[in-house]
Amino acid sequence: MTTGVQAGSTEDNDGVTSAQQRAHLPEGPTRWSKFKRDASFRNVSGLYIIAIMIVIFWIWEPNTFMTSLSWKLLLDNQAISAIVAVTVVVPLSAGIVDLAVGAEVGLGSILVAWFITDRSLSIPLSITLALVAGAVVGVIVTLLVVKARINSFIATLAMSSILLAVITWIGGGESILVSSLSFAKIATGELFGIVYPVYFAAIISLVIWYVLEHTSYGRRVYATGANPEAARLAGIRTSRVILGATVTCGVLTAFAGVLTASQLSTGDPTISSGFLLPAFAAAFLGSTQFKGGRFNVGGTLVAVALLAIGVEGLSLGGAPVWTPNMFNGVVLLLAVGFAQVQRSPRKRTAAISRVINSLGVRQKG
Repeated sequence: MTTGVQAGSTEDNDGVTSAQQRAHLPEGPTRWSKFKRDASFRNVSGLYIIAIMIVIFWIWEPNTFMTSLSWKLLLDNQAISAIVAVTVVVPLSAGIVDLAVGAEVGLGSILVAWFITDRSLSIPLSITLALVAGAVVGVIVTLLVVKARINSFIATLAMSSILLAVITWIGGGESILVSSLSFAKIATGELFGIVYPVYFAAIISLVIWYVLEHTSYGRRVYATGANPEAARLAGIRTSRVILGATVTCGVLTAFAGVLTASQLSTGDPTISSGFLLPAFAAAFLGSTQFKGGRFNVGGTLVAVALLAIGVEGLSLGGAPVWTPNMFNGVVLLLAVGFAQVQRSPRKRTAAISRVINSLGVRQKG
């Protein structure tokens, strides 16, 4: 009897203890705590900085900065830069630093102009051949990185120099004028008052975002970029992933070159340098937004807007001509430093594990 009472007491005590333990179990994050985390300066600093810059430039230049014409020109002028910046996210996510993107834009520009003007080819065929050339560049970069095992930084730096030489050779060091009005309308035509490149940028951004964030290929890209050896052990064919990333980059940067040639009605051999620094500044700054140190499309677009507003505001305020380069360079340094702080070894290891587990493959050996 005593034993039964003691047992009952024990069960009651265990029940009370369990209830007490359950009462003290940590609950999941509340909606408010999640909102505070998502809206924190650390997570979306770019949006706060954009808001601050808008207020500053509005006070500084109220008659020019906040006009609808200024914002329309800003949107029109940054569409091609946005395409290049979003495109850079793909190889960077796969661990490839493609320093040839500026030269790839220049190649697309000079080739399409050369095909149309000097070779008298049709516009669709000329654009297709320019895009094929961009794909070939991507294949060559993959061979250098994967087969020759040359560091992507060195390989693409050398490729950039080679492409600049090819650009100079094709155009003889001079611009190639394209007199076709039909070709010019590709980048200057408007729909609802907005030029076509803005729509191209939106479509390309949406596709890349979906592929990287919502497909198995995108998860393989991130896994390869985070740790290629672990990705290989998990059964991922990293060489194919890198090939897809570099070819995508080559084709889309060549397309950006085609749009630039259409916008200027000229194949300009000097445009290459104007795309490299802003693209990398936007990609690295974008990696500090939303994803805690991971390259992503949404953050990159925020960074493009931040850089564009900063440069435009300083220009309207009468800043010296060297200010844009200074601004982009400083932002790139700050972005890379902040991205490295966010990517702690523990977070990086956890991210790799999550990606590999989401692939549904088992690590070998």
